[in-house]
Amino acid sequence: MLEIVQAGGWLMLPIIACSIVAAAIILERIWTLKQKRVLPDDLTIRVWKWVKADRLDAENLQVLHQSSPLGQVLAAGLASSHAGREIAKEHIEDTGRHVVHELERYLNALGTIAAISPLLGLLGTVIGMVKVFAAITEQGVGNPGVLAGGISEALITTAAGLTVAIPSLIGYRYLRGHIDTLVVRMEKEAMIFLETLLKDTVTKVTKDESPN
Repeated sequence: MLEIVQAGGWLMLPIIACSIVAAAIILERIWTLKQKRVLPDDLTIRVWKWVKADRLDAENLQVLHQSSPLGQVLAAGLASSHAGREIAKEHIEDTGRHVVHELERYLNALGTIAAISPLLGLLGTVIGMVKVFAAITEQGVGNPGVLAGGISEALITTAAGLTVAIPSLIGYRYLRGHIDTLVVRMEKEAMIFLETLLKDTVTKVTKDESPN
């Protein structure tokens, strides 16, 4: 393996660095974007119990906000639910945009790696072919051993660049789609919860105002 890296020339160093960064980003995002971390199954049930027990104070809202991305969205809607549906919806959407930004952390870097890795390989190919033609100019084509170094460098860097770019692009596309799915579910759960809360509040107020 070391011989292959050495044969590929100095451009193998940035390609290897890209592979390490890409692998780290993919593993970190897969861990961070687990569904149970973003959309805890019992979160809405726990919050609804707080509402029923009249325990939805500032302290519990802060705990909810720090619990998960879904918790941030729910906390934004609950904090403004008294202002009406439209205001609460705006706060949910605004918080949702901030949450999406956090969920997409490092994805631009991963997409950049997927784009530049084959270009680094192509640059290695060009440099290798330049060396080949330089060798031909100096010694002619009679000595294949002289030409082998440049051709080897060209092929190795191209293969290395593609080897990094392909899984990086797959990871980028997968994570992007996974985030889109999580965001849609998160906004849907938040809006359903808000609608149920507001309906329950209206029903409670109506009963309180009705004559005995």
